[in-house]
Amino acid sequence: MELLESFIQKAKQKKRKIVLPESMDPRILSATSSIILEDIADIILIGNEEEILSKIENESVREKVKIYNPEKHKELLEELASILFKRRSHKGLTIEEARAIVLKNHHFYGALLVEKGLADGMVCGAVCTTAATLKAIIHCVGIKEGSSLLSSFFMMQSDNKLLGSDGLMFFADCAVNPNPNEEQLASIAMDTALSYKKIMHEEPRVAMLSFSTLGSAEHELVDKVKNALNIVRKKNPKLSIDGEFQFDTAVIPAVARRKAPESTIAGKANCLIFPDLQSGNIGYKIAERMGNATAIGPVIQGAKKPINDLSRGCSVEDIIYVTAITAIQADEAC
Repeated sequence: MELLESFIQKAKQKKRKIVLPESMDPRILSATSSIILEDIADIILIGNEEEILSKIENESVREKVKIYNPEKHKELLEELASILFKRRSHKGLTIEEARAIVLKNHHFYGALLVEKGLADGMVCGAVCTTAATLKAIIHCVGIKEGSSLLSSFFMMQSDNKLLGSDGLMFFADCAVNPNPNEEQLASIAMDTALSYKKIMHEEPRVAMLSFSTLGSAEHELVDKVKNALNIVRKKNPKLSIDGEFQFDTAVIPAVARRKAPESTIAGKANCLIFPDLQSGNIGYKIAERMGNATAIGPVIQGAKKPINDLSRGCSVEDIIYVTAITAIQADEAC
């Protein structure tokens, strides 16, 4: 919880404009009130002003929240539709289709507000699916230079302060890419390292995970991890990264001394890169449920501008914390 509160304080220092497009969900409205009253960020909602304001009881929140109504703000709708058309016309999208998408899909409308510079970031997924969130990112904002794909990471906070950096580790990718190839795995590793440095203001120590440690097993799955590591080292030779490591070699110093005594990363990695979504998703849930670690995320990375996803089962607190993280990403240009 100290880590989560630190994100709140960081977000407060430089308030950003964050879009919460799913404005009729009661959790979103409750989170909006808390975020505005606690001065965490400026909030933009999308929808019918009268309907939204009728569900907000606090007068101060009613005065401070910004609301865009696609049905009413026709000039802005045309501007956003034009942006989408220019981005997707090569795929056969017409201006009429772009206008219909922006009018109907609030998560597209919100993402285009971010692209236009009217907002610094967006958080959605309480209602729409992760696939819909990712589609809005790709179609409206795009992939940043240096990244080959969108990916995600979880911040895992353990009570064991000897793990990672004072108990904190980033796990990637645990939510987006089912089976990344070696180039994509390398991109995930580099993006996670950058996210760690920008958010935590500390140097990342990246471990490429496998069921093998430094050649203890031979298999094409191990080769993928090795090849990804070599790609990272060529593209970013200054990054502190090593592998392939089994999980215990990456995070337990005593094991690292036996299995990888010459490595400067083994035993003290704070960024763990899983070889595929299956292992990453299983790994973070084991850490959370059996290891009692706090899982914060998933946080999306690789986009030109920060847009993050929520679980459809999210709590009000989840929305507040993801909004704070999104504001930090906007501030740090992750």
